[in-house]
Amino acid sequence: MAAYNIMPPKILEERASTALAHLESCRICPRRCQVNRLDDEWGFCRTGRRARVASFAPHFGEEPPLVGRAGSGTIFFSGCNLACVFCQNWDISQMGAGREVEAEEMAKMMLVLQDGGCHNINLVTPTHVVPQILEALLLAREGGLSVPLVYNSGGYDSVETLRLLDGIIDIYMPDAKYGQDGPAQRYSEAPGYTAIMKAALKEMHRQVGDLEMDEEGIALRGLLVRHLVLPAGAAGTEEVVRFISQEISVNTYLNVMAQYRPEYNACRYPELDRPLAAQEYARAIDLAQRAGLVRGITIL
Repeated sequence: MAAYNIMPPKILEERASTALAHLESCRICPRRCQVNRLDDEWGFCRTGRRARVASFAPHFGEEPPLVGRAGSGTIFFSGCNLACVFCQNWDISQMGAGREVEAEEMAKMMLVLQDGGCHNINLVTPTHVVPQILEALLLAREGGLSVPLVYNSGGYDSVETLRLLDGIIDIYMPDAKYGQDGPAQRYSEAPGYTAIMKAALKEMHRQVGDLEMDEEGIALRGLLVRHLVLPAGAAGTEEVVRFISQEISVNTYLNVMAQYRPEYNACRYPELDRPLAAQEYARAIDLAQRAGLVRGITIL
């Protein structure tokens, strides 16, 4: 049974109400823009009172423990609290492709994905729309939603907001994008990213622990972490894997990703304006293995 089905309805209602109140002077994410999103004012994420959804569908390109046989039920949210110059989904994250949806419609999306056999509901780029997700979840649970919820974020999350999700989210899948703040600011306009990401991952792990899977290898609960390797060592992989191994858990499921390609505005940065070299990825894998991280790691 998913965590949110165990939580008393009154508590879930209170969490949703508290999160929605935080939109009035928005402090949902670490940027704390303090705009009144209840009045449809926009901050950094370019999202007002309603969440914008770009697409929802079964997805077979996610991590194997999420995909299983029938796919991960993804809901892609428009807007983002990061501004990554190399974003491969820039039309969604930066240009706002998609449309606004009410809570009732988002709840129906969740139920349609579950009815289609998806193993989970995968909330992609949810950081800035946590209140709207909770609002929809109330309705979806009443409608019979019971599969695990996946919180699939860029890692630039507020611990205050994450605590509202304690006992609601089953699987956290954040990015650990950078090991140093300089590149985080240069490439994602994310001041203080490393400390914020580290605090967020610690809170996520506190809530759900290491990844647990069923006998078929399908994720039920726990933490998965993604790290995209960037050219020229720009992601600071060595510090990322050290932190995960020593300060989260050596049993963390880590996906070290090789699919970097120069997209969006990466051409403006000479060090990023090329594909990842095979030896750069091999070094990242070696660093992870030396740190003792083996779950999710492709052995070279």
